[in-house]
Amino acid sequence: MTVILLRHGRSTANTAGVLAGRSEGVALDDVGNEQAQAVVQRLAQLPLVAIVTSPMLRCQQTVAPIAGVRALIPSVDVRLAEVDYGSWTGQELRKLLSEPLWKVVQQHPSAAVFPDGEGLAEVQVRAVAAVREHDRRLAAEHGADVLWIACTHGDVIKSVLADALGTHLDSFQRIVADPGSASVIRYTDTRPFVLRSNDTGGDLSSVVPPPPKSAEDGTSAADAVVGGSTGG
Repeated sequence: MTVILLRHGRSTANTAGVLAGRSEGVALDDVGNEQAQAVVQRLAQLPLVAIVTSPMLRCQQTVAPIAGVRALIPSVDVRLAEVDYGSWTGQELRKLLSEPLWKVVQQHPSAAVFPDGEGLAEVQVRAVAAVREHDRRLAAEHGADVLWIACTHGDVIKSVLADALGTHLDSFQRIVADPGSASVIRYTDTRPFVLRSNDTGGDLSSVVPPPPKSAEDGTSAADAVVGGSTGG
């Protein structure tokens, strides 16, 4: 099963340098709306079966164009919601730099718990559980390898990628997930494969799940190619 982790397009909070968090009414700006429209073409060749989104407005606006073209009704999962930054919500990022917790978030994020909010370790647990649960559900419904979108937020995507890479959460700040970017993970029975990370380019047709492998060569879809992919 293959999930496209789509970060919402650029928002008015992004350009204002404000930590939006779960503030209501934070919408896409003009660039963000263009990024949302571009998703339609970028994913044009992909056989999408579902769209799951964070309840935040900026995510719902990001998937609206692709949902309309594909006649898919996005489902909302609160486990894909933005981090609850607590009293940091709505604050200017430049003012948060002097907070002692800022260094913890940067260097030891697994220990970071936002005042009156949640911890980043909690975020990873809920987000990974959501992605894997939807993977299992969609595979059961469609009876085959499936391709679907999970539209969510930067720190949420980074935490899911860290899990897929087998990287400790304390290293997740080394991962980048820009507004409008797509990161792609293929889950198998034994391991995930990260196919894309922070892809802000064009066509993503190469991430279409491959046909089932023949058992003749003794390999399975869960096996990594020794020497690297052939690019086929």
